[in-house]
Formats: sequence, C-alpha cells, structure tokens
Amino acid sequence: MTIRDRVEQMVAEPVMVFGEPFETADGSTVITVSRSGGLLRHPHPIGLFVVHAGRAHWTPAMDANRIAQLGEWIGLLTGVIAALAILRRPPWPDLRRRTH
Repeated sequence: MTIRDRVEQMVAEPVMVFGEPFETADGSTVITVSRSGGLLRHPHPIGLFVVHAGRAHWTPAMDANRIAQLGEWIGLLTGVIAALAILRRPPWPDLRRRTH
C-alpha cells in the first residue's frame, strides 16, 4: 500500500477510536469512543461503553452546544419566514385608495 492510498483512505473514511479502558471505584469498566473524521479533523466523542457485572451498556455523548445552535437557527429561520410573509401580504386591511 502506497502513502497516497493510505492518505486517501484516512480522508475518505471516518475511523472509530476507542480510548483506554479504565476501572471506576464500583468495579465498572469505562471505554470512551470517538470518531476521527479524516486527516486534519479532530476526533469528536460519540459515547462510551460501560461494562458492569458482565453486561455492557452504551451511553451516547450529547453535544449541548450543537443542540443550542440548532435552536438558534430554527428561531432565526422562523423570524425570517414570518417577516417575509408579513412583507409580502400584511395581515392588516389594505387602506390604499383605489381609483377605477
């Protein structure tokens, strides 16, 4: 495999990265999971596995900033659509004098 092939593979496919497992005080083992987006992108967390008493449990990661930004974009888009609707056809009656 050439260097070019390896670079193309790194850029094209996201790679799952598993962190070092560590044990908590109650005997659970925690393994972090993140996704690397390619050559120059930083990995972002996806979630973690918790292994306790022989059972594995998946806990997804939540990005509160991304959720807040989505709410801001929805509010902005709603305001723009409402402003365009009012400017196109205002809700008040037409008071212009019409001459025929």
